[in-house]
Amino acid sequence: MQAKILADESVNFNIVQFLGEQGYTVYSNLEEKAGINDLEVISLAKEMNIILLTEDKDFGEWVFAYHIKNISVILLRYNSLDLDQIKQNLVNLLAKYSNTYYNKFIVIKKDKYRIRHL
Repeated sequence: MQAKILADESVNFNIVQFLGEQGYTVYSNLEEKAGINDLEVISLAKEMNIILLTEDKDFGEWVFAYHIKNISVILLRYNSLDLDQIKQNLVNLLAKYSNTYYNKFIVIKKDKYRIRHL
């Protein structure tokens, strides 16, 4: 079973489209509930029990400083020249870890990724 993903408004729509083309179910916050605040995004991801995909570092603060629990977050950190590599890294990680990325905070960069258990 492939991951279901809630893409935050900050996520490049090219990435959202790419994930859909790869067979992932992706809900785009931009299309579905544009303008909601971070806590509402977190609540939506928890309610839907799906992975929150973002490029917004504020979600790291919510998870680690404010101790938000029972959420899975993938934070993408890259520059525009690395977009293709980031897309490939993301699908590779999703395929490799299958259902084991729940309740984790994952940071994906061009050359590496880091997984922290929540």
